[in-house]
Amino acid sequence: MNSARSVSSPGRRALLKGLVAAGAIAALPRRVVARASDGRAAILRYLAAHRRSDHGYGFEDQARSHLTPTFAVIGCHRLLEEMPPNRDALCGFLRANHPRELQRQQRERRHFDYQQIQSLVWLGDEAADFRERIRPQIVPRPYPKISERHGYPVFQSELAGVQCHALLGLPVARLAPAFADYVTSRRRANGSFNNTPVADGGDGHVMNTLWGLQAQRTLRIPDENPAGTAAWLRAAQLPGGGFTFQPEPAFGGVDDVAYTRAAVRALQLVGAEPAGRQSCIAWLLSLANADGGFGDRPGWRSNPMATYLALDALEALGALAAIETLAPARRRAPPARVSLPPGLKVFSLQLEAHGTGSPADAVELAAALRIDLWGAKLARPGWLAAARARAAERNVPVRFFASDEEHGCWMDVPGLGTYSHMSDVFAPAGSDFGPPVGLDRATARAVSWEEFRRRRLTPLERARGRLLWQAGSNEELVRIFLDDSLERGGYAAISTYHFGNPDLMNTEPFLQRWRGRIPYVALQDAHGTEPWWFADFTAGFRTLFLATEPTWEGWLRALERNWTAAVRHDGVTKGTTWMHGGSDEVLELVRSREAEWRWWDNPRCVRPLVSIVPVRPDDEFEDGRPESGVTIRVRCAWQSSYVCALQKPLAELVRLSVDGREVSPTLVERKGTNTRSGDHAHHYTLTGAAAGGKHRVTAVVREIATGKEITRTVLIG
Repeated sequence: MNSARSVSSPGRRALLKGLVAAGAIAALPRRVVARASDGRAAILRYLAAHRRSDHGYGFEDQARSHLTPTFAVIGCHRLLEEMPPNRDALCGFLRANHPRELQRQQRERRHFDYQQIQSLVWLGDEAADFRERIRPQIVPRPYPKISERHGYPVFQSELAGVQCHALLGLPVARLAPAFADYVTSRRRANGSFNNTPVADGGDGHVMNTLWGLQAQRTLRIPDENPAGTAAWLRAAQLPGGGFTFQPEPAFGGVDDVAYTRAAVRALQLVGAEPAGRQSCIAWLLSLANADGGFGDRPGWRSNPMATYLALDALEALGALAAIETLAPARRRAPPARVSLPPGLKVFSLQLEAHGTGSPADAVELAAALRIDLWGAKLARPGWLAAARARAAERNVPVRFFASDEEHGCWMDVPGLGTYSHMSDVFAPAGSDFGPPVGLDRATARAVSWEEFRRRRLTPLERARGRLLWQAGSNEELVRIFLDDSLERGGYAAISTYHFGNPDLMNTEPFLQRWRGRIPYVALQDAHGTEPWWFADFTAGFRTLFLATEPTWEGWLRALERNWTAAVRHDGVTKGTTWMHGGSDEVLELVRSREAEWRWWDNPRCVRPLVSIVPVRPDDEFEDGRPESGVTIRVRCAWQSSYVCALQKPLAELVRLSVDGREVSPTLVERKGTNTRSGDHAHHYTLTGAAAGGKHRVTAVVREIATGKEITRTVLIG
């Protein structure tokens, strides 16, 4: 049946039985409960603190609402039998705020469709307008092989689409046999499910097991091993009462509210419960904090999703009433505010900025934008030395360091897949931080996490370098890597803003789980070959850190103490400032010192509209080298794509003069290719005796948006 009005029909009730058992589709009561008990009232006050002016709910440190915390808040209200305030406006927010609205992504997670639709259904909305979008989703989508070697779909994301069909009353028979075969091929002999086919080996994962069991019921696939599933799930319970992601995991095996909730809901679906039911309840209650919310692990700060998962797990255990026992004395007190030491200043750093192309332009950008540390991505031999020499010549106090994306590294995690983009490293210039693991995407042998730690992480840390987490939409995979990094060291920072993704916290909101635990940074991930043509991104977002001096030691100390903030302010943010930071105290200090680092509406920190570079025959990294003499290369600012394809001029050359005499330069234009940036430059070559000595070069350029003329003079020679 295709109508959401058919919810009451016997056939559809049978189809959705598994979802009802998992607490997935019950709508909120139409009434608002007049009086909440003390336990519920504390949680409701916590949830209300996340309501934003756009009628949705946001994460603690964010002014903007997001779909995921909004879903979590609505789920909490359902469990507490309360209707959220302003239901109609909330429904409007849900419809208009899928994460794709910020920027459409190459591989969107169907899990967000599920959060939209499930939230609306909880609010008593049929969500019928979503049917045409969900109806075509009848086969699992492969993951890009550039990121996962086999192209295996992300299990959670694809099966969320199955649940969307059920929630909307779309016929699930259309999903078979593609989804039935897909689900069956992922079920292990022990009854668990995971991301890769059984034939690839590897154990299951509790979160994927819950999704697999739900899909199995929705698709009416007979369950031939419920007892095995129950035994496997029970074996994942730790002595403290919480669950980890599988019995005896090789690494990252911590207890977590997401694992615990998945385990108890999955056990419910197979007619069982945890062997240590009371210890599980006690563990869930230990997540409660004084602010009324729940954390992901005991002692961790509250967040809306952790709160929802804890309440849902308690409800599955028949113990939701236990929240009434959570008097203030039983809730964890908030951590004491950190007193930052005096003398800290705010410094600016770019990770994976250009390490190719013009060192002179890199220095020009660093000087104008007040960048203290410039991480050069995959710098060619000699580039860092050339950049340092240029900075010294210009008396620009920028420090260059290595910041590499090691494309050839493939990491294999049995049961979850084989992934690239796992090795982003940064280290001091000139240090020996070891060779990359692997050579190229197509032929490099995949390594295990333990082998990677031994071969890559050990020499990197010995050289005082660090490892950066770039991105990953397979939540189950990301969790175990970052959790193990907290336990044993590993990834020292988490990327947020990126050239191709306005905010990874938008598309990967589960990263909020590590707020306050792993520092947040911004990632340039420079593409193209010339820093001048990537300036839209270099001028748009950056990493700020607190230190007494902008040294490597100061940067490492900031990472160790979570004294970092990722900041974005550009056309993507529409003139507003976005910021991620792990510490409220750090964010407060950074905001209070905005005048020191702000790069917009600030005459002390302005994107340059013109670059004037003298290029000599031996300047191996500079474009436009003459056979003899010196070429004066003038580049005006352009709006460009992430691969440095020139799109629209921001300034134009009016006149060029050398030693007060106007000259006629030659315009050199070049279209970009896959391996080389395009160019739009004016060249004027001095030859013979004129090439020697000192010269004053003046360029007058016109800013196209305002018509204002700007003069820039440099001394060469």
